[in-house]
Amino acid sequence: MQWRGRRESSNIEDQRGGGFGGGMGGGGLRIPVRAGGGGGIGLIILALVLWLGFGINPLQLLGMADGGSGSYQTAQRQGPGVGQTADETDNFVATVLADTEDVWTKRFSDAGETYTAPRLVLFSDRVGSACGTASSASGPFYCPNDQKVYLDVAFFRQLRDQLNSPGDFAQAYVIAHEVGHHVQNLTGVLPRFNEARASASESEANAMSVRVELQADCYAGIWAHDTQTAGYIEAGDIDEALNAAEQIGDDRLQERSQGQVVPDSFTHGSSAERQRWFRQGFESGDMAACDTSRG
Repeated sequence: MQWRGRRESSNIEDQRGGGFGGGMGGGGLRIPVRAGGGGGIGLIILALVLWLGFGINPLQLLGMADGGSGSYQTAQRQGPGVGQTADETDNFVATVLADTEDVWTKRFSDAGETYTAPRLVLFSDRVGSACGTASSASGPFYCPNDQKVYLDVAFFRQLRDQLNSPGDFAQAYVIAHEVGHHVQNLTGVLPRFNEARASASESEANAMSVRVELQADCYAGIWAHDTQTAGYIEAGDIDEALNAAEQIGDDRLQERSQGQVVPDSFTHGSSAERQRWFRQGFESGDMAACDTSRG
């Protein structure tokens, strides 16, 4: 992905306790997770419970939370991205966030609406949000109550080394997916889902969750479509995003963690579904094509 030397977003808050560095213009960005044995990483990456406002660390439920900041300290020294210093990774994240702002501002404007960009909070160890307190082991998440994305860039190293998803565009896909949840919040999808979920059975709530997550994947594909149109995508970038979508599918994660797949417990979609809906957004470039309720 061609990202160096381009506009960086200022809608970033650095809560790591140190300077953001690298000319971010107001803050930083970050993402953590302990992949360990590979179990439940879908919950780590997309942290559904957190962005619905319960403030629960899904890794604690899975017995995987480590709560420490050691992985981040390593990332801070070495840089979590492949061939990137820590400052370069901060710049990269700010550039990707700026791209999402450009894409969705134009799309909302074309539809006669106004896009309000989310703030992105960079944190390490633990962070407080309007959806509750989360440890860095929770991974990246979106909180609709304060309209902020919470990330720890140490996750990028884990995405590469423990989730077999190398490449800067795999990292960009994660950010674009979380911003996709913000788009859902602005368009009323998340409020409707939260209301419907309150009276749904567990299996019904899981099925609704899958549709919400797959739509966020589709919106990430739309971001990739517009980024390609702008001339910033390079050969192999889309393959990196599709590989990441495959690696974090519920079936792949369950297979790693428990040796069997239980479709009724899916909350984010299978590898094939996640790849399909990212492609749907990327190839169509049409938000209407991201209606996951129609299958």
